[in-house]
Amino acid sequence: MELVELLMNFSLTRQEATVYIALNAEGALTGYEVSKITGISRSNAYTTLASLAEKGAALTIEGAATRYAPLPPGEFCQNKVRLLSQMQDQILGAMPVSREETEGYITIKGEKHIEDKIRNMIGSAQQRLYLSLSASILPRFREELESAAARGLKVVVITDAPAGLPGALLHISGSALKQIRLITDSATVLTGEISGGEDAACLYSKKKNLVDLIKDSIKNEIKLIELSKEGEMRT
Repeated sequence: MELVELLMNFSLTRQEATVYIALNAEGALTGYEVSKITGISRSNAYTTLASLAEKGAALTIEGAATRYAPLPPGEFCQNKVRLLSQMQDQILGAMPVSREETEGYITIKGEKHIEDKIRNMIGSAQQRLYLSLSASILPRFREELESAAARGLKVVVITDAPAGLPGALLHISGSALKQIRLITDSATVLTGEISGGEDAACLYSKKKNLVDLIKDSIKNEIKLIELSKEGEMRT
């Protein structure tokens, strides 16, 4: 994701993000200078600078000509994160509680949405989790897995290449893993194809029959891996 698009996730428009980047590159600027550097019309440059100041991304320096300096990126981002955290608390406090949790088999589409669900499942696990995932994708969730192990959870991982994962029980499969299987607390399961951008799709469920089915498949795979290791040691 490009820098402009990243900044747009912090409530800046594309034009505001472009000007904010210019301010960080050049220092304090007037609307006229921003116009020359970015190619934005002078009137739009002044409007955008005023908007950045209103959003807390720029500081106004009064003088013969008003100049605008960027709020340091770390400070700007942290202010937004703090505000979102406060808004999250307000939303959770005001949102009506669902009478019953959604049951059944839920399809999650899109690589980003699937990754978010995986992180949330790992983060909310209380006792144990079993994960079968390709070593090429595993690093995306290293932080969450290490945190789960540090919290004292039993973390069992099947992957297809050696991967350092402190605190986890690692099993190396003899064949490439193309799909993900994740079970948390013997209560929730996610399985399917994680790669493929918007075409990626996974099935999420709390149905005991699916949880047990995937759990058995993971246990059987672990047994096969262990038997294979024993056979190699004998030879």
